[in-house]
Amino acid sequence: MLVITAGSLMHLLIAVVLFVGIYATAGRFGDTGNLLIVAPPAIDSPAEKIGLREGDQILAINETAVNSRYELIVAIVANKPGDSVDVKFLRDGQQIVEQAVLATNPANPEVAFLGVSSDSYAYVRQNIFNAFGYGLVDVVKTAKDSVSGLFVVLNPANIVSNVVADEPDMMTRPTTVVGASQVGGEIGRSEGFKGVLMLLASVNIFVGVFNMLPLLPFDGGHAAIATYERLRSRRGKVYRADVGKMIPVATTVVVLLVMLMFAGLYLDITSPLG
Repeated sequence: MLVITAGSLMHLLIAVVLFVGIYATAGRFGDTGNLLIVAPPAIDSPAEKIGLREGDQILAINETAVNSRYELIVAIVANKPGDSVDVKFLRDGQQIVEQAVLATNPANPEVAFLGVSSDSYAYVRQNIFNAFGYGLVDVVKTAKDSVSGLFVVLNPANIVSNVVADEPDMMTRPTTVVGASQVGGEIGRSEGFKGVLMLLASVNIFVGVFNMLPLLPFDGGHAAIATYERLRSRRGKVYRADVGKMIPVATTVVVLLVMLMFAGLYLDITSPLG
């Protein structure tokens, strides 16, 4: 059994090594609890008028601590346009408090507006023990997502509907190595080398899970037959299943895979993911 599953296990092991290496060197993407301004404030906004800059850390609104973008939004909309609020922020290690007069939100005149783009998520470097723990957790989570994704990808209705649609559904469309390379290019430009390695780890997990489908000609199909034979064997008498009966199933799977490959290649060329 170990020989049969060795391929999939190696894919998962590669993913763990990649995750651990990334988390221990470049960091793991998550909530830091530090709300940073990630872009210059909107022109003529209250944030610009009080001198907020990209890179400042917002600490509180009217003495109410804010550690995430959601908390900042809640603190702002609790006021009305025209209200004055005290904005406490950190710049170069120094805490600063400025009073801002909230403006009207362009999207909704009844909602207050400060005018900053903020985020508390970033890459945080982990020690080797935390990196290993997070690596295992993320492999399991990605494997679960891959299992649910398999039923979507292998659904013939989704394959056909995406091929004939003017705009394929990004959540259900099949793809190939061409599409993966397109996504990898986009991730590389936005996230750098660590993003590409994260994608490589996710692909390894998906391939490992995909290969363990309990259908021939996948390794999972051979493992299922070996398990069945083991359960049917009694008192030293080894039971051998008639694998020939599975030829129609294996043929159906191969036909579905061919459909998936050509549909994915067609979509990757006509509707690139990049």
